[in-house]
Amino acid sequence: MRENVGTLTPRDIESLETTLTSFSEEAVKLAQARISGDESSINGHNQVAAHALAWIGAYVFAIRAAMEWYIRLNQPHQAADLDALLFSIGVGRYLGDLINGIQVGGTERFGFAQLSEQGSTAQLLNNPIVQKLIQQATDTGNQTRLSNLLAELGPGASHGSLGQSEEVDMLRDQYRKFVAAKVTDHISTWHEKDELIPQNVVDELGAMGTFSVTIPEQYGGLGLGVELMCAISEELSRGSLTVGSLATRSEIAAHLLLEGGTDDQKARYLPGIASGSVLPCAVFTEPNSGSDLGSLSTRALKTSGGYELRGNKTWITHAARSDLMFVLARTDSQSKEYEGLSMFIADKQRGTKEQDFPDKGIDGTEIRVLGYRGMKEYELRFDGFKVPARALLGESEGKGFKHLMATFEVARIQTAARGVGVAHSALDLGLKYALQRKQFGKPLISFQRIAGKIANAAAELMVVRQALYAASRLKDQHKRCDMEAGMVKLLAARLAWLIADDALQIHGGNGYALEFPISRVLCDARILSIFEGASEIQAHIVARSMLRKACREHC
Repeated sequence: MRENVGTLTPRDIESLETTLTSFSEEAVKLAQARISGDESSINGHNQVAAHALAWIGAYVFAIRAAMEWYIRLNQPHQAADLDALLFSIGVGRYLGDLINGIQVGGTERFGFAQLSEQGSTAQLLNNPIVQKLIQQATDTGNQTRLSNLLAELGPGASHGSLGQSEEVDMLRDQYRKFVAAKVTDHISTWHEKDELIPQNVVDELGAMGTFSVTIPEQYGGLGLGVELMCAISEELSRGSLTVGSLATRSEIAAHLLLEGGTDDQKARYLPGIASGSVLPCAVFTEPNSGSDLGSLSTRALKTSGGYELRGNKTWITHAARSDLMFVLARTDSQSKEYEGLSMFIADKQRGTKEQDFPDKGIDGTEIRVLGYRGMKEYELRFDGFKVPARALLGESEGKGFKHLMATFEVARIQTAARGVGVAHSALDLGLKYALQRKQFGKPLISFQRIAGKIANAAAELMVVRQALYAASRLKDQHKRCDMEAGMVKLLAARLAWLIADDALQIHGGNGYALEFPISRVLCDARILSIFEGASEIQAHIVARSMLRKACREHC
């Protein structure tokens, strides 16, 4: 490694790492003292403290990922000015938030103050490296330099060196070209008309291997890793969140089968899912349960030939066009907890123009939505829908929740990738408008506030991208990463909304007009902090994981 890491020496990096470790440990200790070993209080009077810990942990994870990225870039050569500015502004902004409090919503700011009145950020405040990075991040000259470099690259470019393999870079380029050719000029029309993504687009994605990335080759898949899957999801979502989400249900279905299915079930379903000829949907959520899956009431009643499903489900994406449903239902009517749940693989007919749900025993109503259009959302009603005994995943009752839990890591990492893609889409649109729109005889980007919005968005985007790919590599290494998956989902969902909001502000009144794509992107961005586990649920999971990890290491 060369002597200097951008404007930081290796010794500076080591000092920053030591400070972050000490800062994080203090946050955990304060949370432990507040919660006093009673995890149930996370859902009660100590929820704010626990969630503050989660956001602090997510920020520390992201800063470390950015540091590791920047060190990698500097091993063969000095990082380019663009990367140096992305690093210093992005990490400096995150360090500043750790000191001053993290804005997690419109009215909520979390930090040490929520952990303890005596909590202190003195460790960060007293570190000269931290002070230097925060100063660089808030320097308007640096922000202007970065916005100028981004303007030279233009919207749609790769804003910064991701430091990934040539294989990933080639894959990104392939999907970026697909988006430009098949999505960009059409997505606004699909959105405005509330149409399904055309079948020919789905078929082409299937032919490219989009639905088979992590499925083993023996079942017709590519047998590649989560990092590659995230790169594909990011690039597709940069064109359209819905197009980038087409493969999400396939990923969930594949992981359910690979983790819990019998050999016969894997052989029966995985090849069709991998090719895209079989489109699955996830049928988990119920009208009165939300994230409380233990309260699910849809029943699977045993019959002589298998089971009958009875009950209601809601927010089922792509339900009408799907060929296969993964349904979470209660097989033990006496249980009201997770143990009584089972997962079923239910074949169904695709909907037609005349009838969305032609099968006997199932009906549905479309839920009209602000954004995330192109697959459609439904409320489903099961009234004696029959499934054979072999439809029980793993051919074993009572393991439904366990099966579902096995999908959470990859599903949340993939959702973070979609969030990063949407954030980048918003940045592209904001940059494009700021370059084209002139006020008082000069382009908007020449104004300091606009340049600052563009620069800060790009810098924070790079930090979150590095956190995303750090989590994906943990998954590829077969390491437990439910905590990191929750962290990156938290960060990416919030970032997509913040950048979309700023990009619309750059558009002014035009951003509120349907003819400008940023209005669609803003609507799409809003769903990211809700689906695949709301941000409040993610914070709960992260906090619980951090506390348990600390107890394993020090208790």
